[in-house]
Amino acid sequence: MSGSGDGYRLNDDISVDDPEMNALIQEEKNRQKKGLEMIASENFASKSVLQALGSCLNNKYSEGQPGQRYYGGNEVIDKIELLCKKRALEAFNLSPEEWGVNVQPHSGSPANFAVYTGLIGPHGRIMGLHLPEGGHLSHGFMTPTKKISATSLFFESFPYKLDPVTGTIDYDKLAENAKLFLPQIIVAGISCYSRHLDYKRFREIADENGAYLLADMAHVSGLVSAGVAPSPFEYCDVVTSTTHKTLRGPRSGLIFFRKGVRKVNKDGTKVMYDLEKKINEAVFPGLQGGPHNHQIAAVAVALKQANTPEFKAYQRQVITNAQVLAKEFLARNYTLVSGGTDNHLIWVDLRPMKVDASRTETVLEQMGIALNKNTCPGDKSALRPGGLRIGAPALTSRNMKEAEFTKVADFMDKGIKLTKEIQDNCGPTLKEFKAKLVEDESVKSKIASLQKEVEEFALQYPLPGFDNW
Repeated sequence: MSGSGDGYRLNDDISVDDPEMNALIQEEKNRQKKGLEMIASENFASKSVLQALGSCLNNKYSEGQPGQRYYGGNEVIDKIELLCKKRALEAFNLSPEEWGVNVQPHSGSPANFAVYTGLIGPHGRIMGLHLPEGGHLSHGFMTPTKKISATSLFFESFPYKLDPVTGTIDYDKLAENAKLFLPQIIVAGISCYSRHLDYKRFREIADENGAYLLADMAHVSGLVSAGVAPSPFEYCDVVTSTTHKTLRGPRSGLIFFRKGVRKVNKDGTKVMYDLEKKINEAVFPGLQGGPHNHQIAAVAVALKQANTPEFKAYQRQVITNAQVLAKEFLARNYTLVSGGTDNHLIWVDLRPMKVDASRTETVLEQMGIALNKNTCPGDKSALRPGGLRIGAPALTSRNMKEAEFTKVADFMDKGIKLTKEIQDNCGPTLKEFKAKLVEDESVKSKIASLQKEVEEFALQYPLPGFDNW
């Protein structure tokens, strides 16, 4: 048998070995190039990040920490993981004497679950932002009849909410409820919330109840690294993050944890943090097998990029572009939850216009604009949300600035108004609405015309990554 491995088809290009899958990948690449990605949790990774992600590092198992692996052959992998840890601390200006980091979580939700598992265990008590009011599933969510999130299933969760008048977090009510619930972890984190978090106030409430303060900065980690959003590290015990949103890396997760003195008792004795071993063991062997070394290397590349002047300029532009979106939507008499934005996203409440968010998402998608329907404060069901979450990071990565985002807002406005028009001229069910999109030639023509405009506009701007794949 030849030593080349050709008999096992190990060296074929995907276009030869699997043309069907290759064609689907090309189709998705074309969709991304021709469309407008407005989903706040999405971004475009650089070519160098994708090169690391598609490297030979995928082939290696490496359970355990650097220098303490279960398998052999990890000399180089240890160097890669240690480099990633070093860059993670540097990206957020953290001292290795005060902070440690685990770079092995496969994504953000597993990172959060590892923290809960390691620090408070089964049925521990967690307070997080209510999912319909901008929180994330991994912070806990349940309905009167069912525990939806595993966080609520395996731990005891209690939500905090927004002030219905201001659309911002009601910290006073959070403090009041925390005294009753006595949480062991308070999560300062968001999935759809357009204002900065008051980490100092969170810290005060956590201290009043003897709770750990966990910041989930998944959405804003790139902004934090660039210094254009408040840093959670000054006030928090643990900080988790994904790496693929504003940080613009691969899909992966990070857990930062404090080291050193936690507090000094009245008698002068010091109480030390003991988080490192608990968190590391919760990640492995508690919840995961081998870390994904190709992901870790790609995260390291992204973290190196985050420590550059260009990245900081990019993050400033992300915020500027989000604020342009907010200004344009307000000028068109839309309602924004909290009235505007401090970060990378806007939260549009369509209920005053009596436009269905699910139907709007469908029409915009057919136009080539990808965003997501989202619950708004007061919504009764996540299946019938009242709003839209719209983000600026991905299009900013395509070099779009204020003028382009003004144009993008105009495209979305046209799509929302077309949705309203279709909705008002068909039956009340979603089935009837979708039938209208397929059967009504006038509707099809209007959507096709807008889709052509979007495509011609989008193709003017480069897409990061591989040019031809």
